[in-house]
Amino acid sequence: MSGYEVEHGIKPPTTPQPPPRRPDLSTFFSALSQVDTSGSRQPQNANSIPLPTDVSAAYRLLANAFDMMRGGGSSASNLPHDELMESLISSLMQNAEHPPTEVQGVPDEFISELERVPKGKLNGGMSCPICGNPFLDDKFPLVVRLPCHKDHLFDLECIEPWLKLQPTCPLDRKTIWKKKEAPKKEKVEEGEEEYDDMYA
Repeated sequence: MSGYEVEHGIKPPTTPQPPPRRPDLSTFFSALSQVDTSGSRQPQNANSIPLPTDVSAAYRLLANAFDMMRGGGSSASNLPHDELMESLISSLMQNAEHPPTEVQGVPDEFISELERVPKGKLNGGMSCPICGNPFLDDKFPLVVRLPCHKDHLFDLECIEPWLKLQPTCPLDRKTIWKKKEAPKKEKVEEGEEEYDDMYA
């Protein structure tokens, strides 16, 4: 069966289309929605935990996406971000092999509050440590600065998946967010009743 272009005598464009900047992460975010319990995504049942296979799938999907970003594991590539990507991929695969009981990533609220870097403050030599693409190659760059260091700049589309699984900076592995502990309830001694100022 011939395509529309052949049937109507339309010649395909001769200029090659540039490859996409990043792989499609919709499958990763779909898997993440099954296991993410951060921030406002707390489960209704406080005792429920995600299945280890679902947690493992989220880590494995992100590792595969990062592997695609660095060029599919080809050893011929000597890009400056290859060493970082190798360590990120091995960390993700290690977590996929031995998944944690819950994902330790940051909540959406933390990501939305990350400092945005305006396009005017970026120069041509600056690039994302994860994808390796210069920030200014994007017509409308969305660059964020992590709170651990003033020079730790990332494309939001690159850093968000990592932060949803790991609350650490990919460059120095400093923890940039800690989950707040639930307040502990004081035990009531056996003979006493819990004070209640509401009487019926």
